[in-house]
This record gives sequence, structure tokens and C-alpha cells, in this order.
Amino acid sequence: MTRSNGTFRAGLIQMRSRRSPQANLDDASALIREAAAGGAHYVQTPEMTNIMELSREKLFAAIAPEENDICLARFRELARQHKLYLHIGSLAIRVSAEKAANRSFVIDPRGEIVARYDKIHMFDVDLAGGESYRESNNFRPGESAVLVDLPWARFGLTICYDLRFPALYRALAEAGATVLTIPAAFTRQTGEAHWHTLVRARAIENGSFVLAAAQGGAHENGRETFGHSLAVDPWGRIIGELGTEPGVMLVEIDPAEVAAARGKVPSLQHGRRFDIIEPLAEPAHLHVVGDPA
Repeated sequence: MTRSNGTFRAGLIQMRSRRSPQANLDDASALIREAAAGGAHYVQTPEMTNIMELSREKLFAAIAPEENDICLARFRELARQHKLYLHIGSLAIRVSAEKAANRSFVIDPRGEIVARYDKIHMFDVDLAGGESYRESNNFRPGESAVLVDLPWARFGLTICYDLRFPALYRALAEAGATVLTIPAAFTRQTGEAHWHTLVRARAIENGSFVLAAAQGGAHENGRETFGHSLAVDPWGRIIGELGTEPGVMLVEIDPAEVAAARGKVPSLQHGRRFDIIEPLAEPAHLHVVGDPA
């Protein structure tokens, strides 16, 4: 799997997930096969690969625990068949009667799951125009950051809304991550405003590659996602981008570029812990010499 010069080819899968896990499995499988045919060693799918459903009742009727999830079983077969590392950006996985997990899986070429990550930050927001999301109503947040060593680099796993919390990425980079992954389903509204800026910022401030497969377009459930799957190098340059349609992007990744970028701007070495001095609750009276008071 590892090339002699240490580089690898990453395939980013852009989807427009529907309400049916089987339909999404068919779509994702075809795109994964396309990426494998293009020589990808590592393939990443977006957040919510298996379902995009706003109705709680319909969501819980369609999803299953990890051990019974038909999508995960098939993805493990695909990783074995094509002898690649398959990073499923996330699946909705039932973890109790009341809650699901928004969970990433990294699967090795033997079909074994080598890492799991549950999204830490829940997307609970009210947007202009009446859009409102309460991810925490259905999903249980994760509690741990996750790293996984693949043949070429140490990968840090995150999902979508995590992107807005830079401390998570700094912690992953300080723990040795040189590739940061952000499978996503950004809304069109927030994506147009912030997606490119935030993805590039996470790459620049940590001197890391960022690989971010995305959902794109108008979904069956009425949601509209931004698309624009991105690959960004450690200097913040976009080295690959898709539009809004489903498809595959292939990019060459040279991990040696991380050391070069961090050598130019060694901010990971310069970070310091510090105290915060808060203002006094009641400012002391200042007496000025000569003041009539």
C-alpha cells in the first residue's frame, strides 16, 4: 500500500445522501469503486453516508446498531476487495433506544475496523430564513478525540461542525496528526460563508493536510448542503475541490510537505499555556491627585 517515496493517493467521495440506507449504500459503493479504479490508497466518504433524515421517527426506523448495520458490513467488504483504507466519514448508528451516534469508521485493507470516532460537537443552531437544527435531540456526542496511524501518516478524525472548534485540531496536531480529516454535511448557507476559510485555517494553523469529503446539493429530506469537497495542503493551498454534484476527487498527498511547512512556521513548538486575568467586578475608585473630589 505504501509507495516507496511515502506519498499516497487520496480519493474524496462527494455524495447527496437520501433517506434510504440501501440507496445510499449503492451510491457510495459505486463511487468507492470508481476511486479504487483511479488508484486511490485511501478513500473518504462524507458525514451521514448512510442516511439524511430530519424526522426522528423515520431516522430511528431506518438505522441499526453497529453490529447489524448493512452499510458498515458492505463497506468492510469493499475495503477488503479493493485492498484500500476506507474512511467512512460517518454513519448514523443506533446506540440506545433514544440516541444514535454520528460515527466515523476507518477500515483497513483486511476489512478490519482500526478506528472509530463519535462526533464531539453537536450542530444545534438556528439560521436565518427559518432553518433550525438540533442534532443533540437524536445524537449522543462523543467524548474523545481520535488518532489513527495509517501507512503514510497519523490521521486525526473529526466530523463537520467540529471544524468550528480549533482547539480540537490543535490537540490532534500536538499529538502527532499530520493529516486532519473533516467529512462534512455543511449547510449551503453556512458553507457559502465559512467552509473554505475554516478548512484552510485548520490546515494553516496546524501545518497539516486537510481532507474533507462533503455532501452536496438538495436532499430528499429538504435540506441543502454546500458540497465543495476540499483537499488542502499544509501551507493552506487548495489542491483539490469539487462543486456541488456527487463525484470523486483524487489527489496526491506527500506527507513530507508537513515537515517543510512546520519548519517555516513552527507554531506547534511555540504554543504556550497562559492565565486569563479578568476585570474586577466592581472597578476600584481611582483618586487623581488634584481632583476636586
